[in-house]
Amino acid sequence: MITALRKYGYIFTIGLQNALVYRWNFFIRASFSLIHLVFIFTFWNAAYRGMTQLGGFDVRETMTYFVVVFALQFIVGAFNEDFQIGEEIRNGLINQFLLKPINYYAYRVSQFLAARTVSGALVFLPLVIISPLLLDYLVVPHGLWRLPLGLVAMALAAVLQFTIAFCFGLLAFWFLEIQGFVILSYSMETFLSGTIFPLDLLPAWAAPIAQKLPFAYQMYFPAAILSGRLNDPDAALQGLAIQAGWVLVAVVFARLLWARGLRHHTAVGG
Repeated sequence: MITALRKYGYIFTIGLQNALVYRWNFFIRASFSLIHLVFIFTFWNAAYRGMTQLGGFDVRETMTYFVVVFALQFIVGAFNEDFQIGEEIRNGLINQFLLKPINYYAYRVSQFLAARTVSGALVFLPLVIISPLLLDYLVVPHGLWRLPLGLVAMALAAVLQFTIAFCFGLLAFWFLEIQGFVILSYSMETFLSGTIFPLDLLPAWAAPIAQKLPFAYQMYFPAAILSGRLNDPDAALQGLAIQAGWVLVAVVFARLLWARGLRHHTAVGG
């Protein structure tokens, strides 16, 4: 156990060093993403025109939600891990991991955590720069339970996002090009994860369904806890149980996909 921690801790350190080399890429990406945040603010200000609340939340509560989502995208979001994994499989670089006592999933998780540590830290720089413009739109939700449960939800969301990306990357064992699958996944995630709109604003029949799908636990659920859209700690605990269930399903499916992929890789002489 200690040996494994040291091994993947070393991989994390190397990943951290590599991510720091490209720190300006993360910063520039976060800065340009502010344009999207400005568009979101403009859209929802227009949506609230003439109304004090939508779905039981005022404009400041909704803006707070989107600022939290903006930060979470750089803290727990999977960027291009699926394409990186697909490239390693397609180019045969995966073979080096088959000859070493390294768990490829754990190796990739270590790299992912290192990259998100850097991007998660850098995303706050542009937020601090524009903070004078944001303060009037933000509220701080009450409840000491939010921080511990929110941190757990963030950790599970990161594992879920990465594992889903890992599964799509493994499709390269069978397909020469996985871009179509990744775009489909990204489209569904963007619509159903709460990135464009809070899922609680969906119609009464659709919201419960959307909030049971894994996409909701990639972004909406941790953002709802931290921004105040979820005000019941018991509901948050129930959500954590569902989120943990989806993480377990994703990890088990990734292991099965990896095992099947390796058999196929070996059969075709990879």
